[in-house]
Amino acid sequence: MLSTYTYPTFAYRRVPEIDEAVVSRRPVIIVGAGPVGLAAAIDLAQLGQPVLLLDDDNTVSVGSRGLCYAKRSLEILDRLGCGDPVVERGVTWNIGRTFHRTEEVFRFDLLPESGHRRPGMVNLQQYHLEEMLVRRAGELPGLELRWKHKVVDVAPRDDGVRVTVETADGRYALDADWLVVCDGARSPIRRMMGLDMEGQVFRDRFLIADVVLEQPLFPEGRTERWFWFDPPFHPGQSVLLHREADDVWRIDFQLGWDADPEEEKKEERVVPRIRAMLGPGRPFELEWVSVYTFQCRRMQKFRHGRVLFAGDAAHQVSPFGARGANSGLQDTDNLCWKLKLVIDGLAPGRLLDTYSDERVAAADENLMNSTRSTDFITPKSQVSKDFRNAVLGLARDHAFARALVNSGRLSVPAHLSDSSLNTPDVDAFDGVMAPGAPMADAPVRHAGRNGWLLDHAGDRFVLLAFAGAAGDGLPSREVTARLADARIPVSVVPVLASGADDGTGGAAAVIDREGLAAQRYDARPGTCVLLRPDQHVAARWRQLDPAAVQAAVARATCTA
Repeated sequence: MLSTYTYPTFAYRRVPEIDEAVVSRRPVIIVGAGPVGLAAAIDLAQLGQPVLLLDDDNTVSVGSRGLCYAKRSLEILDRLGCGDPVVERGVTWNIGRTFHRTEEVFRFDLLPESGHRRPGMVNLQQYHLEEMLVRRAGELPGLELRWKHKVVDVAPRDDGVRVTVETADGRYALDADWLVVCDGARSPIRRMMGLDMEGQVFRDRFLIADVVLEQPLFPEGRTERWFWFDPPFHPGQSVLLHREADDVWRIDFQLGWDADPEEEKKEERVVPRIRAMLGPGRPFELEWVSVYTFQCRRMQKFRHGRVLFAGDAAHQVSPFGARGANSGLQDTDNLCWKLKLVIDGLAPGRLLDTYSDERVAAADENLMNSTRSTDFITPKSQVSKDFRNAVLGLARDHAFARALVNSGRLSVPAHLSDSSLNTPDVDAFDGVMAPGAPMADAPVRHAGRNGWLLDHAGDRFVLLAFAGAAGDGLPSREVTARLADARIPVSVVPVLASGADDGTGGAAAVIDREGLAAQRYDARPGTCVLLRPDQHVAARWRQLDPAAVQAAVARATCTA
């Protein structure tokens, strides 16, 4: 189907529930083996939670779909054991350029500072990512993946959910304590439950053309995102260009609402558009062609009893800004540690209400930014169009206008500033690492090797305890043991100033080798930062108080 990729086929397996006509019960069933469903299954399995993942297909996503994975998503994938292969296989970029006709009017840098492990963005076709996630899922005990097992009915109950599954060998039923729904934008399960989305459907059409090029388009080997308003090769419309893996380049052409999708997909319509853009002397091969429209909508809430929705099944945004898959991965990052605590009886079920609360707030931010981008790119009134054109006309010479150019505000991690799980500051701090913020990375040394601060957090509550080079400000062994032995354990990670010896602070200590950790957390000896299992800041203090730490953990888990 594609010249640069061979689709894998995953084996269907006949299961005991069919032969024995029994209804087995599982603690967690996930529906949908796209990036979000696979990430959720891997996350839970890494936490030691048995999980069953069902998918109605036997391969990865077909065609040109998700592409851009932001820095925060790469950090989540690192925690899931897939970050390195994604970065190695994908195309890294930080710079975006926007043009009006032939002149550049705006430029941005997604990662303007050094000292981070991951770049601002990596482009990788969704089928590559899914294959990597499937491979990782196969390495984990307790994770069962059933291909060509289609969910055809869902019956919620007070103590769980009954799921009816259809296969080539017949139907069978399963009971789940919890059902996580990741079955995509058209979500059959959402429809089965009579649930809907609220929002806006945009009346415009865009053509995706993936082309294979032997010669790169960007000068000097650079990799960037380019966006045009009203270019001479596609007058009156917009065009977006990204480089992908395997010498594939994705081009999005705005077509307008009146365009006939079937006509526009024909080769005789597509090739002249690409030729006008690339010029007559550059050979190319068509890899994929499709026409799409999009919506900016979300469910009212993401938790419905024992059923939890994530990814496109819960919210949909425009493709401008790469907010779809990135927000879906943040959904699972937020959900899985909470679900594990509830299953283990360490937190009440209302903790899962905070999954909906926090991710609905994040979805609203994404929808707002996505809608604003779409309104700028595809103005639907003459006033909006006149404003857009005036901004573009002024942007070349005036900084205030450049700030108004909106070709898609790129995905950023959600700052859960208003979450009920945060413990408010009682001490004065500068910087953005306030409760609710996703933790900042920094280069560190651990056990004689250089590494990254993020590698020492995640999957558990962690207390970063900042100390001087000589260990001044370190918590005592008694305090460290008390926190580790709590009902919900807290791992203490001492962060020593640059110049410390590797043996100072014990085996868990890391050395802030460039001083960036202390700078980014506004830390001095004695400062402590409590991190949630999803690497978000839960609380921070200038001096360690074990009782305050345990109170903050109780608040972050709804056990207070």
